[in-house]
Amino acid sequence: MDHTPNANYSRPSLLSAAQGESSPLVLRLARTGIWSACYFVFYFLQQLAELFAPLLLIAGVLWKALPSVVGSLSHVAVAADPQARDAIGNVAAAIPQNIVVAGHDLTASGLIWDGILLMGLAAAGATLATIAGKNV
Repeated sequence: MDHTPNANYSRPSLLSAAQGESSPLVLRLARTGIWSACYFVFYFLQQLAELFAPLLLIAGVLWKALPSVVGSLSHVAVAADPQARDAIGNVAAAIPQNIVVAGHDLTASGLIWDGILLMGLAAAGATLATIAGKNV
């Protein structure tokens, strides 16, 4: 029986395995560059989504609630001066249901939905940026 007294039969360490793989420096730099670019894109999209999501959501909710608020004011104004009632009626009639901007039809519920979708995009961007950051 031939037994080596100082033989190490355990698995090789990760450091020695990493040193054993001699991948070219250029490939490692390219991999780091690609993951860094992905991290930048995901984090940038997350920041934009976190900026615009609450703005769109609040604008949509206010636009959706505005006709109800003006309607309640007109009910209060019934007992008031007829001129005030007419002025409130004109304001209520001036609130648009939709606005067309550069060929896009904007509505209150559409703004609310876009705000919610941007919140989802922010969450996805945060997740993907974390994954990309771990791979850098």
